[in-house]
Amino acid sequence: MAEPSRGRTPILLLKTKSVPTDTYEELFLTCDNQGYAPAFVPVLEHRFKHDALNTVRQHILNRGMVPTSQKGLATYGALIFTSQRAVEAFNEVVDDIRKENSLVVDELLPESLPLYVVGPATARGLRALDLRCPILGEETGNGEALAGFILEHYNALYPGVPNPPILFMVGDKRRDIIPKTLQSEQLPSDRSARVDELVIYETGEMHSFKSNFTEIWQTNASRGIKRQWIVVFSPTGCQAMLESLRLLDVKTGKAKKPDGARDILIVTIGPTTRDYLINEFDFIPDVVAERPSPEGIAEGIRAFIEQQS
Repeated sequence: MAEPSRGRTPILLLKTKSVPTDTYEELFLTCDNQGYAPAFVPVLEHRFKHDALNTVRQHILNRGMVPTSQKGLATYGALIFTSQRAVEAFNEVVDDIRKENSLVVDELLPESLPLYVVGPATARGLRALDLRCPILGEETGNGEALAGFILEHYNALYPGVPNPPILFMVGDKRRDIIPKTLQSEQLPSDRSARVDELVIYETGEMHSFKSNFTEIWQTNASRGIKRQWIVVFSPTGCQAMLESLRLLDVKTGKAKKPDGARDILIVTIGPTTRDYLINEFDFIPDVVAERPSPEGIAEGIRAFIEQQS
């Protein structure tokens, strides 16, 4: 466990650190006169489904992503990624093919295959593979916007001819806005796109989360650190977090009545997690980011501090 730099305010990010770089760490190491010491406390445990990964592998090896001829269609004409875990799973498949086969990956995953992504983190992870495939959509920021982008871009690739299905690699917990939008019955047949969802990883709360989280914030407090920020990214782990911070009434399971100002303050990435905390525990977070991004979190914290001063 990294010790907070002297004079910096700990900011505990309840997420797995993204690779190769994490935009939250990059921002909080430098913003506000380098006033924060970011630390990651993973909440979710991701388990890859190896049978599903093998399905992806076979599609690639069988040239399922390659048009059969100038007029033919591939099994899948595009891939969609909306999570870092899906990118990591795909990276594992591609790396294995490169290690075990003499086939050239650039021929199996050609530049005619768009890789649609929802944000910069997923884009960076795919770029690390150094494929010829275009990586598109990182500026969209959410599933709804990405779906609209795909409708425009993908259909333009197949003017006047049927488009091949799109493979969407997902976790077991996901929203269905993208497949619903692309396959909407309200769309004309020449505008829709079939989406095949393949669950390639499962997600659950990490068994060690509560003890890891407790050790970090209590160690900070024992060193005399008065202010700590906790950034919450999803409902998973919220109960364990509140229990660790002793903010829940054991009998009711609801938030205790405020007893003065708290030294440990809680930020949510957006309204979904805020509403979960309120509806499930009657707990109101201190800050709700107006934008689900590192900048949105930083802006929310600054506004809170200015209001309190």
